[in-house]
Amino acid sequence: MNIVFVFGDQHRWCSTGFGGSRQVQTSYMDRMAGEGVVFDLAVANIPVCTPWRAAFLTGQYPLTTGMFMNDVRLPVDRPTLGTVLRTAGYDTAYIGKWHLDGPSRGGYTPPGPRRQGFDFWAVGNCTHDYMRSLYYRDSEDPLYWTGYDAEAQTSLAIDYIRTRERDRSFALVLSWGPPHNPYDAVPGRYLDRYPPEEIEVRPNCPVSGRSDLSGYYAHITALDDQLARIGQVLEERELMENTIFVYTSDHGDMHGSHGRQRKQHPWDESIRVPFVMRCPGQAHAGLRVETPFNVVDIMPTLLGLAGVPVPGTCEGRDHAPAVRGETFRGNEAAYIMSIAPFSEYRGQPWRGIRTRGHTYVRNLDGPWLLFDNLEDPFQMRNLVGCAGHDALQRRLDGRLEQEMALRGDALLPADHYLERFGYEVNDAGAIPYDNEVSRPDRRG
Repeated sequence: MNIVFVFGDQHRWCSTGFGGSRQVQTSYMDRMAGEGVVFDLAVANIPVCTPWRAAFLTGQYPLTTGMFMNDVRLPVDRPTLGTVLRTAGYDTAYIGKWHLDGPSRGGYTPPGPRRQGFDFWAVGNCTHDYMRSLYYRDSEDPLYWTGYDAEAQTSLAIDYIRTRERDRSFALVLSWGPPHNPYDAVPGRYLDRYPPEEIEVRPNCPVSGRSDLSGYYAHITALDDQLARIGQVLEERELMENTIFVYTSDHGDMHGSHGRQRKQHPWDESIRVPFVMRCPGQAHAGLRVETPFNVVDIMPTLLGLAGVPVPGTCEGRDHAPAVRGETFRGNEAAYIMSIAPFSEYRGQPWRGIRTRGHTYVRNLDGPWLLFDNLEDPFQMRNLVGCAGHDALQRRLDGRLEQEMALRGDALLPADHYLERFGYEVNDAGAIPYDNEVSRPDRRG
């Protein structure tokens, strides 16, 4: 069983056709949804880049790994998706954005443990210069993708797929930088499809943001075209029926909803992401899994679908039975959090749960947000403290307490956790990083 796992950066659920958008064009993602499996409530535990990537690769929550900030290095002392699959005999590959190797965003990750089990390597730690995007292979010589990086990265991924031997399974992770801002760093032929004056904003959006949404949608449609290229090569090589083929994202983007921007917020625009797959053995085409599916569930689910034993270090659940249509009681809630807010979000730390019907969030002051997501899908009426909802609030607060106790999480001020893990932050509350490019030492 092969695995092709593709994800964008900052792509929210509601900005897909199969997620309900009437504007953004995602024809191939919609086709995957019709032919495959959709996790309707895929959630980013901490909706920001590095923490999601660490949880995806380890199946562990941020307070287990210490990966609750951007620009910190993922420990090499635990199983990851890459190391487990390589041990199981897979060829492993990673192409695109990494953002797991510490504060040197332009730095080189050498072969060895810091690559977390991925052998084929064409990676930049972190860049959003999509038209001149830095990456490295197996030397310190810096390389740059030609043109729009998502397209060039996809071409390399296709070359990798075409050169695989059929008698050995492979696992490829392709990590795109878009649709993360800058929103206008996208080929003009995509921008032309979305005139800003024709963009509709969400009802919960008091700020226009139409120009940003124009570029955001352009990026998403560009990625949809690249996903279609991968699907085409899987079909041409008759691999689709033996490949777990996934598209998802690490977190969403507020785009002015509730007066907020970017991520790290507990509203659905930030925490809820697309997750669609084609999978051998799926119960039927167009299957929708409606229970919450958190990022820590991804690793054990991929391993379960591939028939590879799930390491005991994983804190997520294997949802393969749900994909196969077997009797399976899904997650009652997805545990969500912000441990040490930084950069675009400098509010209080918070902890919460997202159930199928509700969002409940507590910050340092106590209960903060409560939404009935079925009656109020745009989350415009906060029910905290409202008459008639006391019992519901108590029940959800008790459920959140259970999650926090299970994870040894006390919802303390950010400084407690920064000191515990030895992190020093700047005035923005962030780990200081640099964009300096690694240069080979030519002095001899």
